[in-house]
Amino acid sequence: MPTSAINSDVQTRDAINEMRSCIEEMEKDPLVREEKNFAQRIDLIDFIGFGIIDRVDALLQKVGQPDQLLSLKYRAEKIKSELEAIDDQLFQKLRANIRAGKYTGNQLKELINEYTGFNLNDKKHQQEAGYDDLDIFINGIFPVQAMPEQTKELEPGMVFYQKTPARIILEICEIVEFTKDDVFFDLGSGLGQVVILINLLSGAKATGIEFEPAFCDYARNCAANLNLYNVTFINNDGRKADYSSGTIFFMYTPFTGEILNEVLEHLRKESLLRKIKIITYGPCTPVVASQSWLILEGLPNDNIYKLAVFTSL
Repeated sequence: MPTSAINSDVQTRDAINEMRSCIEEMEKDPLVREEKNFAQRIDLIDFIGFGIIDRVDALLQKVGQPDQLLSLKYRAEKIKSELEAIDDQLFQKLRANIRAGKYTGNQLKELINEYTGFNLNDKKHQQEAGYDDLDIFINGIFPVQAMPEQTKELEPGMVFYQKTPARIILEICEIVEFTKDDVFFDLGSGLGQVVILINLLSGAKATGIEFEPAFCDYARNCAANLNLYNVTFINNDGRKADYSSGTIFFMYTPFTGEILNEVLEHLRKESLLRKIKIITYGPCTPVVASQSWLILEGLPNDNIYKLAVFTSL
């Protein structure tokens, strides 16, 4: 047998032994099956998918006798399904409690911290872009629905939907002191996560303005499923929306260029009638910062992927 073939057989055998050892450890581990250990379970589910199942599939394309590999794949898939079922039961319970009026305000923050270990005081974490286990947990709280397809073509200056990282929503509730009289608006609210979480975390009335009707319907269904009555989603163009009840406005750069300028002009007119706040995240921040009728709260910040809070004069 050629040396290369011998080396390949040795590598395959070593890989099989390594994966078998990992699977045996996972099959015997009771801690990861405890409901509270959500973060560890998510890490393990990822490892099973990429570190074992994908690895087995790659090896199956190279070997002629797949029995051992297929057995490992079956055992790995069984563990993965078991762990996912634990999370499914967890989220069903959490959604039922939210429908019953539980898990709002500080109680929801404590629940999030308990299951994800998320800490707003971790400044390094706050400066990281992207999504993490916190987003997976928040996604699980929301009712399961098929992702809607976009039905309307966006105009130039309208930005494709991108979900706001969950840590940013939590940070909004920490840096903005919501009152019982506040009405929060999310401009370009997408699937409604920001609006729903702001309502649950702060108790404030919350409204989403969304151009895409399919996204708006999705968000309404989520709110209805969770029995949230101070949450509203309006299918409208941000340039034509009625902002007369709003006091706090959030933008994760839903528009650019002339559309953004036009929306800001509408908000400027609202600011002549009452004090308002505008919270921004992403590339729209420098444009909002250039408005002479707004004052940036706190120190100037050059990082567009940190929250900026502006108050009208």
